[in-house]
Formats: sequence, structure tokens, C-alpha cells
Amino acid sequence: MKLIFERSVEGRGCSLLPECDVPVVMPSMERKSPLRLPQVSENDISRHYTQLANATHGVNDGAYPLGSCTMKYNPKVNDEAASLPGFTRVHPLQPEETVQGCLHVLHDAEKIFCEITGMDAMTFQPAAGAHGEFTGLLLIRAFHESRGDSRRTKIIVPDSAHGTNPASAVMAGYQVVNIPSTPEGCVDLEKLAEAAGEDTAGLMLTNPNTVGLFDKNILEITRIIHEAGGLCYYDGANLNAVMGVVRPGDMGFDVVHLNLHKTFSTPHGGGGPGSGPVGCKEFLKQFLPGREAAEGEQGLYLREYPGSIGMVRAFYGNFLVVVRALCYCLTLGPEGIVQAAHMAVLNANYVRVRLSEAYKMAYEETCMHEFVMTLQPEKETMGITAVDVAKALLDYGIHPPTMYFPLIVHEALMIEPTETESMENLDELAEAFLEIHRKAQEDPEWIRSAPHTTPITRLDEVGAARNPRLHYEFTR
Repeated sequence: MKLIFERSVEGRGCSLLPECDVPVVMPSMERKSPLRLPQVSENDISRHYTQLANATHGVNDGAYPLGSCTMKYNPKVNDEAASLPGFTRVHPLQPEETVQGCLHVLHDAEKIFCEITGMDAMTFQPAAGAHGEFTGLLLIRAFHESRGDSRRTKIIVPDSAHGTNPASAVMAGYQVVNIPSTPEGCVDLEKLAEAAGEDTAGLMLTNPNTVGLFDKNILEITRIIHEAGGLCYYDGANLNAVMGVVRPGDMGFDVVHLNLHKTFSTPHGGGGPGSGPVGCKEFLKQFLPGREAAEGEQGLYLREYPGSIGMVRAFYGNFLVVVRALCYCLTLGPEGIVQAAHMAVLNANYVRVRLSEAYKMAYEETCMHEFVMTLQPEKETMGITAVDVAKALLDYGIHPPTMYFPLIVHEALMIEPTETESMENLDELAEAFLEIHRKAQEDPEWIRSAPHTTPITRLDEVGAARNPRLHYEFTR
């Protein structure tokens, strides 16, 4: 399809904005030349964006089994709640008495998510998961500094963690100590015990981890870290599998972040918005960023945290994401939240068992919300790689799963069906994978050259990476 600039015709346009109803002030920073915007009619604009939408695959189009990202269907009632004028037409600097409804959203959401995670307090300031990780690590740093303990300079991160964990630790000023996994995909307790010591500030653990397993030694892991004087951080990005079933706080964790834009009903992907609220135990509450919605004689008001690390984002985070999450939780209720977690696990294991007929699983244990296959046997016997299978899925109207992650599995494909897919949809997904495997044996070149039915077929990915064209080149 054509770019919007390629549709441009000089002199063409349309009036989309109302006339300015205030005095026009020309600032000193006014441009010396007009913006080079495309000149198109309303008809051109409408068709252009319709074509873009048609060329984009989302959860409304078909299966989206992107592992570790929970790309699921989100009930539209939650979007409607977040679109109510009482939530959208407010200003963060309004007097507190005029935004009591918004403060109740923050207050009630905090209580619900503290109950789900087993924490005592929560901030909604962080704008995404990695931002939440960074905020949680700043809480850990503030705790150690408040005790005058400057020896603790290291954060332990298992190799099955999310990739942002070590990056966040380094941003917070820590050295990262990597711990290997056992052949069963869990943390090596012996290596963990060797690494934990007087210089350990804390542990960052993704649970369930990136191979889709719940670590059976979770209580022993937190005990080792606490006995060494460190704190335990729980990456809750995969809470989809355990919400309402088990709580990080009961496992011995001191800090946790959630991904509201994955687990709790805000559409994930496309650049935002996101929300990565951070919960903590009572002894860390004083260090939280921003302000809390507290109960007073005249209603709710915003109260400073006495030892706050300071603001990590303007105002109160992505507020409308919190509205969606609260609506989601209230609609499901305690029983519905548990059922959603159970369905996420059931669906993943159903697909895992079906695909085990043809593909090798990286780990044979019962998984949680996602599982990882290895295409190493296909690569060695047929020359078919993980990326070949992923590309072939496009011909079946299925978004590819996560490729080549986690790094501890060679030729990895990570699949997360999510709890919102029906059994019929799961069967279609499984049949597509199985048919691709049969075709790989009969006609491997067809798989290597896939996709065949998409607007753009197999790309020269090396060329695109080394010589990217990142902007439109004007001819005049």
C-alpha cells in the first residue's frame, strides 16, 4: 500500500479542526518554514487508515499467542468505564474535593491489588513493567541506605528472568549476579546460596518464569535471600497464571510489580498506554513515590510518604489504565479472577500436550500460562528453524509466538494462548502448528520461503537491520 506522503497532492486538504477561539499568539520559536505534512482529502485519510487497520493483526482478528506478553481479548465494558467524562475530563491539579471519585478509584484499586499480591501498600505511578522494576529496586536501595548499609551492591537475577530485570538493576546502580537454571528450568538453589552474602541487596525473580514454570522451591529461595540480609523482588508480569490462587507476599516477597496492561484489561502493545504499579510490605511503604489516597474526615485526600524516593512520573500514573483494571476486577470478582488464572493454565497445557505430538517441548513438566518449544531437532534434521515456523503461521492468520526467547532454550518458540481463547480456537491454533510440521517434512522449502499470502512476503531481515530506511525521502 502507499504511504500517506505518496497519496499527497499539492493543494488538497480538509478541515478537521475548528477555528481557533482564542487570540493567536505567535511565539518567538515559530518555524521559519511550514511542516512538510501530506496534503490529502478526508476520503484519502479514511481509506489510508482503513488499509492500515486491515493490514494490522490484533486480538480481534485471530489468535495472538505471543509468549510472556498476554495478548488477550479485553472486555469492552472496561474501556467504556475508562471513557466516562468523570474520569476523562479531570485535571490532576484540581482541588481534592472535586475529584473524590478519581481518588476512590486509586484507593479501591490499591486495596484490591494489595489483596491479590499480599502486599500492604501500592503506588500507581510507574508507567509500565520495566518502570515498575526500576521503582521497586529504588525502594530496596532506599531501605538499605536508611539503615546505613552501603555494602549491598549486588542484585541476583536468575537466567530465566525477564530480560528487563538485569537492565533495571543496572539502572538502579547495582551489579547483576546471574544464577543458572537447573535442567528442570528452576533456580539452582546451590548456586543461589553461593551467590547470596553480605553484598546482596536483593533478588529479582520472575515467577512463573519465562519458560512457563512455577518454581517449586519458591519458599526456600526467599529464605536464602532474607537470611543473607537481602530483599526479594517479585516480577509480576506473569501474574496471569496465579492471580487469586497464590500471593507473592505469602511466598516471602517484599516488593512486587504488576502489569495492568497485560493481566488486568488494558490492550497491550502498540506503544502504550501501560501501567506497572508497585506494591510493597509495610516496612517499605514510607519510601514509595508520589502520594497516597488516604481517608480523612472530609473524604479522601492525598498524603505524602515520609521517606519517599520522590516522583518517578508526573502525578498519579496512567490513571485510565487503573480505571480499566478496577472495573475488570469488580466485574470478575474473587471467583472470576481465580477462574481466569485457571483457564490461562488449562489452555496453555491443552495446546502444549497437543503440540507434543510433533514438537519437542523444552521442559516436559506441566506449565503455567505459557510453554516453550525447541525447534533444534527440526533445524538439525530438516533445516527448519524457529523463525521459519513463525513466518509460516502468518499464512494461517495467526500472529507468531515469541521467537528465540528465553535465551536458555535453543531455537525457542514461546507460546501463550491466554485464558480468553475457546477450545475451538485452541484446536485451530494447534492444527496450524501440526500442519506446518507435516509440510516441513514434505516440502521444507515451502516453509523456508513463508509467508506466501501476506502483503509483504519473506523479508531480507539482515539487509533491513543493517540498512534500515527509517524516514520518508522527499523527492522535492
